[in-house]
Amino acid sequence: QVQLMESGGGSVQAGGSLRLSCAVSTATNSRYSMAWFRQVPGQEREGVANIDLNSNTNYADFVKGRFAISRDNAKNFLYLQMNSLKPEDSAMYYCAARTDGGRAPLNEFYYSVWGQGTRVTVSS
Repeated sequence: QVQLMESGGGSVQAGGSLRLSCAVSTATNSRYSMAWFRQVPGQEREGVANIDLNSNTNYADFVKGRFAISRDNAKNFLYLQMNSLKPEDSAMYYCAARTDGGRAPLNEFYYSVWGQGTRVTVSS
């Protein structure tokens, strides 16, 4: 069973950048489709970006042009580079995986493995 562990969250001022990392505890990382989600207390979890086995990517409209998802299958890591951060980007960010390596909607119901999350706080 794959396990995921996020890191890289923190506090930053608006306009700043952060890079989130997700360590994947299996050598078969390359077989998983991966995604980043985020959640604010009291709100539903929302998809941020996903990447499939062939490194095809998909982004939520609210992060297009600012965030970039990438994966390093050799090192078993997933990344989310976040630039031009806004206060509304503040949330707990989660890494997720699905065993099907193909493309999937950016919807939490398609992902079966989750990390514990890393918190991002953006101040104005």
